[in-house]
Amino acid sequence: MRLAGKVAIITGAGSGIGRATARRFAAEGAKLVIGDKSEGVHETADVIGGDGVVAMQMDAGSEADVERLVATAVDRFGGLDVAYANAGISGGLTGIFDHTVEEWQTILQVNLIGPFLMIKHAAPKMVERGKGSIICTASVAGIRSGAGCPAYSASKAGVINLVMTTAQQLSATNVRVNAICPGLIQTGMTQRAFDYAAEKGVTDKIGRLNPLRRAGQPEEIANMALFLASDEASYVNGQAIAVDGGLSSSHPVTRQETGKTAA
Repeated sequence: MRLAGKVAIITGAGSGIGRATARRFAAEGAKLVIGDKSEGVHETADVIGGDGVVAMQMDAGSEADVERLVATAVDRFGGLDVAYANAGISGGLTGIFDHTVEEWQTILQVNLIGPFLMIKHAAPKMVERGKGSIICTASVAGIRSGAGCPAYSASKAGVINLVMTTAQQLSATNVRVNAICPGLIQTGMTQRAFDYAAEKGVTDKIGRLNPLRRAGQPEEIANMALFLASDEASYVNGQAIAVDGGLSSSHPVTRQETGKTAA
């Protein structure tokens, strides 16, 4: 029960990484307030069961909605210990010259302004308690190119810098701020790629660019979120941690068989 006695909020909890994290946190003893724009957030709450979880349909890019999410955690469970700004949208495969300003604004509103809003409203509640953990979902796309469209990649690069900057802003408060940078994870956001691979009979090629040669599962990101939320990560702060099977450990190379030189 690594989160026993802790209160956590999670956005994007209607499916994928958010749902897996909500289930993991609940299993480790946390009281939860979970949010998502879709009705799936209520299904997540039903799966968890009990009176230790509250589900809310909300927009992670809306300040009023984020403020309401935080207030619900404080009012219902008496405080806030963990805030996971996980909600995000992909932006598809649109090239930089085909993006519209409106598409950029929508992606940045959810993916970057959303985590900012979470920090803005969650951090003060944690500072009051003298302790807390804020986690944001970034992406390997925010580390370098090749893993997302320009708007998505820029938004996730912004998240990485946001957690670093915020960690400094919260100096001496004992509130930690970190980002998780998933690689290719099988979620609703990426399911189209998995379906396409299955249709073409090339499922074995999914995730072939990373050393583990496979895609990741939402539970593998949830495990990292659990670590960052727990007291076991008490000295981890201002970091962007890649959970990508090793994808971001290398520059592009020509893959050779094990034991042969890669050029």
